[in-house]
Amino acid sequence: MSTTDSKPSPNAGAADAKTVAGAAAFSKFIAVLQLIADAQTPPNIAKLSAASGYPRPTVHRIVAALQAEGLIVGTGAGNTFALGPRLVNLASRSWERSDLRLAAVDALVELRNITSETIHLAVPSQGEMVYIEKLESPHAVRMASRIGTRVSLTSSSVGKAYLATLGEAEREALLKDAPLARFTEHTLTTLDEVRNEVNLTAQRGYAEDREENEVAISCYGAAIRGVDGRAVGCVSISMPTFRHQADAQTRYIEPLLAACRTIAARLGPTSGR
Repeated sequence: MSTTDSKPSPNAGAADAKTVAGAAAFSKFIAVLQLIADAQTPPNIAKLSAASGYPRPTVHRIVAALQAEGLIVGTGAGNTFALGPRLVNLASRSWERSDLRLAAVDALVELRNITSETIHLAVPSQGEMVYIEKLESPHAVRMASRIGTRVSLTSSSVGKAYLATLGEAEREALLKDAPLARFTEHTLTTLDEVRNEVNLTAQRGYAEDREENEVAISCYGAAIRGVDGRAVGCVSISMPTFRHQADAQTRYIEPLLAACRTIAARLGPTSGR
């Protein structure tokens, strides 16, 4: 290579600066979009500004751009905002084309029919678990969760099932940054408690959520293991605690583990084990 060829472009520094600036702006857009998606009720500019830490003029500009692209819509209730049809359409296409979801759907339906309870399929995402599929229980009392809901690694059955498949170093790196927020009086809020629970999960092959994530909701979770033993996703059975059956091993755990094995096999020899 000649000396001329190895010289950086005179505009390289400017291009790098623009790239960084663009990435920073994009991160702000995503942060506001995520706040709107996670809000229990549609937020207004003031709430978005307070939650994001961005000045109101900045939030105004971001919201206007997101609205122009159809990613959010105004709800008409006090200038509040909700996810828009374009974003929902993009998300639906992603879920429909997910290899994991396609491999899992039949087994999830069978698991729901066997247990008559709500079934979730979740994948790890930025230190949390996110639901990419949900099958409702046929019972009148149902779960408030939805596709796209994010749950904690340390309080949810899918999160603990995922952590149990990781090596110690990777697991500890995630736990170090885990918020350990208290969601109910039963939530584990110390690292030692979480470590003990994850070790127990690894030993028995499934996780439990004993009203740790939501009041009066109990869950069992298990991992869909890839060829390396790591979870490519996790499945949970969720139910109101009052409806929990005493014969848990037969009623929930054995069908759950069988469903995870079936899904892993359907993913093929490069993913399943």
